[in-house]
Amino acid sequence: MGACHRGNMEREGVLVQSIYYGKIGSELTERLLDRFGHEGSFLLRDSETVQGAYCLCVRKAPFVHTYRVVHSTDGWSVEDSGVRQQRFGKLETLIESYRTGIDTGVSTVPLTDPLDKAHLPYTNNGQEFTYMEMLSSSSV
Repeated sequence: MGACHRGNMEREGVLVQSIYYGKIGSELTERLLDRFGHEGSFLLRDSETVQGAYCLCVRKAPFVHTYRVVHSTDGWSVEDSGVRQQRFGKLETLIESYRTGIDTGVSTVPLTDPLDKAHLPYTNNGQEFTYMEMLSSSSV
């Protein structure tokens, strides 16, 4: 699964590569968005339950809203109540469409600010989240 995801990411644009956090769980996602993001901050991670799918996670206080993004032969789409909506050739195009508010058939929380992993402290291209987990859990 990891190699497949990395291959997909290499074909994507700078935006997707900067917000793709890989295989992090929902708890860490919420902590990252809460600690380093603000209203409308978003990131992309691997789905924990559906192999090959991603989760687009957006902060809208007091919650983090998660949308499952799946790929099929005719492109990328967001699942809405199990129904796949408008399809896009690239993941980046899908995210940009939701950011600009183009009618995609799915009502989402506004995506205003990508949570670029390169700008977060304590990280090295997403490789040190385990260390962050240990830091945050030991300080609780």
